[in-house]
Amino acid sequence: MNAFLQSAKSLVGGLTDIGLMLLALAIVCALLVGGNVPFFGAVTANIIALVKDLGSNGLVGLIALGIILWLFSHRSMA
Repeated sequence: MNAFLQSAKSLVGGLTDIGLMLLALAIVCALLVGGNVPFFGAVTANIIALVKDLGSNGLVGLIALGIILWLFSHRSMA
């Protein structure tokens, strides 16, 4: 059972890494080309909207941002 959990954790960690790499690629492509990039969509507009929503919620947005950052910083692939 422990081996299954380790392999599932490794799979989810790998998929998260791929997702973050695709997000970085989408941001770079959107900045170079501008506007909607095929396949990636309006990623920069979505990020701006997310930051605006977190900022308009005051303390709740700050807590949510802290939780998101904690989740990404405390994961391990081992």
